[in-house]
Amino acid sequence: MGKGAQVRARFAEGEDVGRLQYEAPRLLFRGAARRVFEGDDLRGVRAEAGDLVLADGSRFTLGEKAAASWVDAILSPRSRLDKLGVKPGMRVAVVNVADEALAAELAARDAAPVTDLADLDLLFYAADSLADLDRVPALIPALAEKGALWIVSPKGKAAALKDVEVMAAARAHGLVDSKVVGVSDALTALRFTRRRS
Repeated sequence: MGKGAQVRARFAEGEDVGRLQYEAPRLLFRGAARRVFEGDDLRGVRAEAGDLVLADGSRFTLGEKAAASWVDAILSPRSRLDKLGVKPGMRVAVVNVADEALAAELAARDAAPVTDLADLDLLFYAADSLADLDRVPALIPALAEKGALWIVSPKGKAAALKDVEVMAAARAHGLVDSKVVGVSDALTALRFTRRRS
């Protein structure tokens, strides 16, 4: 997930109040007017007196600590594997996920997908329907003790499943949801682990 905040903004033509949202690689402001900043707009972004300041002088009041955090996120964006918690040497499996680049990224991270579903640190499973969620109980034993199941599904208007349906199906089998990550423009993933006793 990206960053979001309600902010006071100052532009060359005046002030505005609205919602500031950062989803790499773009910064979006929704106020009286919608503004999108990306590419060169974000080069040289800095924190100054509690404001996030862009190259064109646009300023968004966030507070000292938050402004610094936003600058860090914009200048050093985390990769999707970072957001998904993939570390070198992990045992990872990918089941039915239609994302050709994912396997290559995992291999480059030294977490190449395995085919045997046992003792997994991470299991990425695509679910596009309620019927796909029926397989969740059979996947749980494949997880290592502290392993996580990422249920990947389409997002936006293409989504046949709602996040609440995915959460309900996983919770019904003793899993706890802990994170949501936009995997791509078309896919979202919800992270589930076993309930700690």
